[in-house]
Amino acid sequence: MSSEVPPGREHLYMNVEHPEHPVAAAQEADASDAARKYAHYVIRGPLFGVAAQGEGDGRRWRVISAVNDGSAQESRDGLNSYLWFRALNDTDDRSVRRELLAAVARLETDPVNEVTAAGTRYRIVRCDEFLYRNDEGPEPPRPTDEEPGERNWDLWAKGPRLDDGFVIDHIAATSAMTAAERLALMGLRYRSPRYPAEVRDDSRRAVVSHAGVVLLPPAFRVLESTGTGWEPASAMQAGPHSARKALVYLLTQAWPVMYDLDEAGRASYARAAREFQAAGEADVLRLDDGRDLCIARMRRLVRMGPDGPETARPSDEDPYGPTRMHPPMDEHGTVTHES
Repeated sequence: MSSEVPPGREHLYMNVEHPEHPVAAAQEADASDAARKYAHYVIRGPLFGVAAQGEGDGRRWRVISAVNDGSAQESRDGLNSYLWFRALNDTDDRSVRRELLAAVARLETDPVNEVTAAGTRYRIVRCDEFLYRNDEGPEPPRPTDEEPGERNWDLWAKGPRLDDGFVIDHIAATSAMTAAERLALMGLRYRSPRYPAEVRDDSRRAVVSHAGVVLLPPAFRVLESTGTGWEPASAMQAGPHSARKALVYLLTQAWPVMYDLDEAGRASYARAAREFQAAGEADVLRLDDGRDLCIARMRRLVRMGPDGPETARPSDEDPYGPTRMHPPMDEHGTVTHES
């Protein structure tokens, strides 16, 4: 089907395929069940990352930095470092190094959302983070979400990387349920008056300028009930078990220090952590002090236009501006450490 799509209109087409593999069929059934049970969504806000498009990538954009930063400037800083270290370690070609360092220099002074170097376009990619919920709370992990073969509770062991190897491609083959979900989300925008008018205006314009949508891989967070809603208590994780480990870390390492818990409080949190671990795949937890926590399945939506994924909007706020992050380097790869 992709060969029949007119250039520049890829973001308006989808390629739907029936799942043949039993695992894919199970995931499709899970998605159908979840759509009926968790029929409402709540938008949390924008996140940012970096994607690259090389000369042979066609319409595809490879995620090279997880779409998980709280501001576009964080992603620009990440791209700055990525290109600087490429110039230092990945080439002996002076002309390539000059191009990479020119992109670094621009990122040091201008809040740009795209640079090109050595035949590759690098773009700051924007997504909207949201979750599905019902009257009982947020959607938990699904039965077919990937779990480790052997459950490891080592809090310092690295888990799967968020967005690792993901390619943003609007017309890549997708299942019927995913296609239906994407179609339903095409009109997603900020409507509530609690958002500033410029945020709502940008969001409304994006529905037209970037009419297509791609869903990034599911992610998982620890959320805490506020009584009127749910707030993130942990960073985003690539898998449900990584989010459960994040909760154990909060209970045993972070919160006892953050809240200056007394001995009884520390013992209560430690006991809750042990019971949570013993449950294996638990997704909810109520602490003795009344705090309600859950592991939630988070979704992220990237809007797509004729030229690819949407980047930062004018109304997206940056907490700080561009700055030099690394010492100067010349075309020979010599770094000058300033005193």
